[in-house]
Amino acid sequence: MPIRLYNSLSRQTEAFVPQDAKRVTMYACGPTVYNYVHIGNARPAVVFGLLAELLRRHYPGVVYARNITDVDDKINKAARELGVPIGEITAKYAKAYRRDMARLGIVPPDVEPHATTHIAQIIAMIQRLIASGHAYEAEGHVLFQVSTYPDYGHLSRRDPDEMLAGARVEVAPYKREPGDFVLWKPSSDDLPGWDSPWGRGRPGWHIECSAMSEAHLGETIDIHAGGVDLQFPHHENEIAQSTCAHGGKIFARYWLHNGMLTFDGAKMSKSVGNVTLVHDLLEQYPGELLRYALLSAHYRQPLDWSDALLEQAGRTLDRLYGTLRDLADVEVASTDVVVPETVEAALCDDLNTPRALAELAQVAGEARKAEGDAGRRAAKAALLGAGRALGLLQQDPAAWFARGAGGEDDARIAALVDERTAAKKSRDFARADAIRDQLAAEGIVLEDTPQGVRWTRKRG
Repeated sequence: MPIRLYNSLSRQTEAFVPQDAKRVTMYACGPTVYNYVHIGNARPAVVFGLLAELLRRHYPGVVYARNITDVDDKINKAARELGVPIGEITAKYAKAYRRDMARLGIVPPDVEPHATTHIAQIIAMIQRLIASGHAYEAEGHVLFQVSTYPDYGHLSRRDPDEMLAGARVEVAPYKREPGDFVLWKPSSDDLPGWDSPWGRGRPGWHIECSAMSEAHLGETIDIHAGGVDLQFPHHENEIAQSTCAHGGKIFARYWLHNGMLTFDGAKMSKSVGNVTLVHDLLEQYPGELLRYALLSAHYRQPLDWSDALLEQAGRTLDRLYGTLRDLADVEVASTDVVVPETVEAALCDDLNTPRALAELAQVAGEARKAEGDAGRRAAKAALLGAGRALGLLQQDPAAWFARGAGGEDDARIAALVDERTAAKKSRDFARADAIRDQLAAEGIVLEDTPQGVRWTRKRG
């Protein structure tokens, strides 16, 4: 079935047709590694990682790049405050980012370029821009001259004068025009820097992604993705400098942008101070629960992050894993686990994850009603396949329900549940009720099903 994606450049949903079906290219903006990332930063990693996996099911070759920005003024500031080398900051938080994303069930990208390992490519691209008249040197800086690119503002649909009025534009005497942006800037002795034709310095943020994308994916890529907050100025600047550096070639054919996370209706932002770090959330919740919550709204829409959202995600996953636990005696070959068409169709429809999750629930409902060996086997395979498409339900149900408690405690609870079942069979209802009340006091919820009694821990 065809994949359809909403293209921010055309403002419409289009059939996805790669320029080369044997090598589909996709680039997503990754983190600036100066601290732990907040949950809003995890949303693009989850949804565009999901898109990469969808593409892999449809095309034989996919190259997905997600960068690491490891040279930036925020990194410099963090290093100065802690009195440590910049590399120590970036290594620590890049490692933490990979670890946290893995716990969210995100498959690593095929390529993870670091800005500091692409300085040569960055310098070469800047040289081409100067040679073609799109950039100029001034007082140790190199700047892109926005007026040389007539289509500037097309992605964000903003008039250049309006963009200048609404943007945080650095006013500097060395700029020919106020909206010109930095490609290279000088570094003092206490800042990281590299030798260049314009003196010792470091790259601007925007040129890093253009150079890394070119180095690993080519001059024209199929998909460029990132948060909607990057649309201007970052992505707008990427388009301008990449198009001009490549002699007018299209930089990215499809642009995808995810909506922002909000907290009580306000945008989640470090500057506002209402951020929730993934690192901290993972101390309280399973990564799979956070992943489910991030997929619960369509990626292009805002998502309000709340305790209620997390509680709902937990209850839903308890029910789904409970269904798998009821089918624990059913053996399914890995070759039988395929993505149901209804789930795949939802994901092919511009990553409609709310619909895909609803289809997953439908598959689980059918599994709970399945009868006979063949029927239960097919139902379990479908449920596992639906979960796999969303990066869910890939762990053993026992491990899911054991979270937050030791194995000995689980065994004790299971023994009490078995004892209650035996007491009911022998019509010792007083003992059965006493066990039920004991477990309820411990926050254990019992549910009688045709396959037997299952239990879950009540959260909160």
